[in-house]
Amino acid sequence: MISVTNQSNHLPMSPYLNRIKPWVTVICTSYNHEDYVQQALQSVVDQDYPNVELIVIDNGSTDRSAERIAAFTQSHPAVRFILNSVNLGLNKAFNQGLALAKGRYVVDLSADDVLLPGRITKQTACFEQLSGPYAVVFSNASYINAQGKEIGFHYAVDATGHACSRVPTGDVFRPILESYFICTPTMMIRKDVLDELGGYDETLTYEDFDFWVRSSRHYHYAYVDEVLTQKRQLSTSLSTQVVLPDNDLLRSTLVVCQKAFDRCATPDEYRSLASRIQTFIRKSFYAEQFDLALQFGKLLQQIEQPDWLSSLVLRLSQLHMPVNSLYRYYLKWQSSYKAPFRATKPL
Repeated sequence: MISVTNQSNHLPMSPYLNRIKPWVTVICTSYNHEDYVQQALQSVVDQDYPNVELIVIDNGSTDRSAERIAAFTQSHPAVRFILNSVNLGLNKAFNQGLALAKGRYVVDLSADDVLLPGRITKQTACFEQLSGPYAVVFSNASYINAQGKEIGFHYAVDATGHACSRVPTGDVFRPILESYFICTPTMMIRKDVLDELGGYDETLTYEDFDFWVRSSRHYHYAYVDEVLTQKRQLSTSLSTQVVLPDNDLLRSTLVVCQKAFDRCATPDEYRSLASRIQTFIRKSFYAEQFDLALQFGKLLQQIEQPDWLSSLVLRLSQLHMPVNSLYRYYLKWQSSYKAPFRATKPL
């Protein structure tokens, strides 16, 4: 069962402001985020940008998240609240909000992350100054722990707060195939592009890699070199589940890699995709999803012959070597001895 509440059927817009400032819709999805959701929502209503629409979806939480959201909407009646009685999956929940969104631009906000002051103003200004087929404006982010303490940055910064390394911009299709370099919650996205793509793919467990592959083939990305978002690192985050034997993240990644294969057009793009596939052969092996590792191997062979390491892992996958417990122990040991924090993501 799904319920939608909103104290107003119309956005509280000023016609004058609406002509000069395009509307931005923030879609906030929450699942068991009772400790963080109020801060996330408050970070949206505290933005200095005048035309912000906030849609929040509680996706079948089993904690008090829905109560916290309902209490927040009492003080902020313009907020639209969708309450799902069961968890529909991240992508379907986001698409619920997208179907209601009226903004020219969309921000996909997890209920444990935080928008920093001025973010929407700065990203919207960047979008409005761009010419050409730009679909996304993204930025740097700081990482915070469960208590809100800053523990690092997505891109290392210098004394002025700017990224120390070059961040890919413009045509980013090949860099997206090669590595995870965009911090997902920093993105502001053109709604018409999301609509054109049919929103997020609801058959998948997660959204970002698939959206990047489908959008960056035809559209460009722009980068604002500032820390505009706080992304919370939690042990329960979806991305940490990739090491579990029963996780569905790896299957989703195979589907996206197949989509990417169909979109590659140059030898460099195919090589970049091959590098990612090799990584996920190993990840599937470590998660003891051996059949999936072999499927990644077949996709790799359509591009190039596996290197010696991938060949070895594929051979071990045929033997169904039990490695998951040892691998998870290794990751736990590594995390206790690793160097100062660097941004990482299993996907």
